[in-house]
Amino acid sequence: MLKKRIIPCLDIRAGRVVKGINFVGVKDAGDPVELALKYVAEGADELVFLDITATAEKRETFVPLIKEIAANINIPFTVGGGISTIEDVSKVIQAGADKVSINSAAIKNPNLITAIKNNFGSQCVVVAIDTDYVGEAWKVFSKGGLEETNLNTIDWVKVVADLGAGEILLTSIKEDGTKAGFALDVIQQVCALVNIPVIASGGAGKKEDFYDVFKQTNATAALAASIFHEDIVSISSIKNFLNIYNIPVR
Repeated sequence: MLKKRIIPCLDIRAGRVVKGINFVGVKDAGDPVELALKYVAEGADELVFLDITATAEKRETFVPLIKEIAANINIPFTVGGGISTIEDVSKVIQAGADKVSINSAAIKNPNLITAIKNNFGSQCVVVAIDTDYVGEAWKVFSKGGLEETNLNTIDWVKVVADLGAGEILLTSIKEDGTKAGFALDVIQQVCALVNIPVIASGGAGKKEDFYDVFKQTNATAALAASIFHEDIVSISSIKNFLNIYNIPVR
């Protein structure tokens, strides 16, 4: 069995880490490099940095900050936000990121997934999917969870996997920042459809939530933000807890 990964997520706005609830109500959470170093020391397996306003503001992602992060940490990290071309990907990878996360750009131009795979390898491309239950189906949202698309989440998952995505980062908008637990039903639906790693995101509030997502779904990683930024639970305590229940972690 693959060992499970614990991944802190750092949402970046104007050079600072921020955090909201249900993708809104954003508040300052600290310095990105300081928090990254803290999470590395606690045993984070990877980090994700998302420039949450780059797409809406139609600008490039934070290359100088990526270089600073790469110079200070020694674990893999993913960068997302404002990445819409192969040139954008090249800048981010050259600055030191290990992977890129694309969301709205993939919806607008699905062939970008294949282009990144062909140029940098499938392990480099993480397709982020923000989803919410609308009517009687899980729907895909773009532009930082603000805009509902006509895409059905389950259908879109299969498309991105076929196009060459190396991983899927699945965030339930309704659970995001609530600390009420992961959306286990949609996570398992997605995991059952694809043979690539699925990162569960949205809703982590306690150690037991990580146990639940790994025990009840085939997610290979769990991502969280609020509980780490607010020092509610440490990464090391989550891993110790999972070890007690024989859930393999790195």
